[in-house]
Amino acid sequence: MGKAEDLKTMLAEGVDGIGLEVDDQGRSQILGYLSLLKRWNRVYNLTTVKSDTDFVTRHLLDSLSIVPYLHGRKIIDIGSGAGLPGIPVALACPDKEVTLLDSNAKRCRFLRQVQAQLKLHNVSIVQQRAEKYHPHEKFDSLLSRAFSSLSSFIACSGHLIADGGQLLAMKGQWPGEEPVEMVAGFRVEGVIKLNVPGLPEQRHLVICKKTHK
Repeated sequence: MGKAEDLKTMLAEGVDGIGLEVDDQGRSQILGYLSLLKRWNRVYNLTTVKSDTDFVTRHLLDSLSIVPYLHGRKIIDIGSGAGLPGIPVALACPDKEVTLLDSNAKRCRFLRQVQAQLKLHNVSIVQQRAEKYHPHEKFDSLLSRAFSSLSSFIACSGHLIADGGQLLAMKGQWPGEEPVEMVAGFRVEGVIKLNVPGLPEQRHLVICKKTHK
């Protein structure tokens, strides 16, 4: 694996396996993002993933697997890092407004480069810590692959979610060793086993709903 046509086929089959409808332009842009990520990763060490197969499966398809569970128009990816899952989500859902939040200047430089080169008009990038970010408008869905503790994730970023909005935490094995200590104003709506084509490990999505301020 490594030829452009092989990656295109792998992505197309994976998108179909998840059950998404992504047009040719969207798929082309997703592969364009992958090309930028691989290039910048050589210098910036944005991810430990090295093989083309793993880039597609563990990053692109893993990120896209949550699209069926997104609600609302305004989305924020907390601790976005290399833009995962936020950029694949934005490319697959051009009707949604996606904010990528990360405190690291190096990673934000990469995200701005992706935004500029792919002309992502539905993407905003904010360099800030979640607990210090206080936008005028709150978000309908909050995403993250970066937090190990669900309770700390909610504690530092729950203020960003609109009442009735949802928090989507991407996890591996579930239930794990972590006890679910919910923060007041949130409840677990469900835990979904994600379908990530080509990924042997288990992936789960924990969905929490904000009930009040």
